[in-house]
Amino acid sequence: MSLTFTFDPPVTPDLRDGVLDLWTDVSNAGGSVGFVPPVTREDIRPELLKHLTGMAEGRTRLLVGRDEEGRVAATAFLALNTHRLMTHWLWLYTVMVHPRHQGRGYGRDLMTAAAHAARTVDGIEAIRLTCRGGLGLERFYESCGYKEVGRVPGAIRVAPGDDRDDIVLLLPLS
Repeated sequence: MSLTFTFDPPVTPDLRDGVLDLWTDVSNAGGSVGFVPPVTREDIRPELLKHLTGMAEGRTRLLVGRDEEGRVAATAFLALNTHRLMTHWLWLYTVMVHPRHQGRGYGRDLMTAAAHAARTVDGIEAIRLTCRGGLGLERFYESCGYKEVGRVPGAIRVAPGDDRDDIVLLLPLS
């Protein structure tokens, strides 16, 4: 079964709670989405509220994938670039697939859906994202068509003595 993707879904309590649950579960499974386990929903809630505020202000857009039971199973946030010289590309943030769905190709489906969604945004020519080194994530993104365009060694500190590279990747949409 595949996921059903919706770009710019209405923000309902069900959606908000589903994204919060997804983010918590992905973080606690070791996912590279801004937190280090263990975390609770309350640890993540302030960051989700920042994303929701960006959506309300029109700076951020949400792509959500739901499983066959209608549960939030995957997300990606597309953040418009506000710098006047860089409005032709956007950022892809908080790319997540629920651990129970990993290994089924849903991550690749999510990345394809994100590229399709970005192509519907006026003037967008590329997607830029960053990932944490040390997990092989860059290989996954490269297999989805992204190219590594930069790397900052040791920029992410996940724990004392555990610094990881911040890897910048780009996907041209043309």
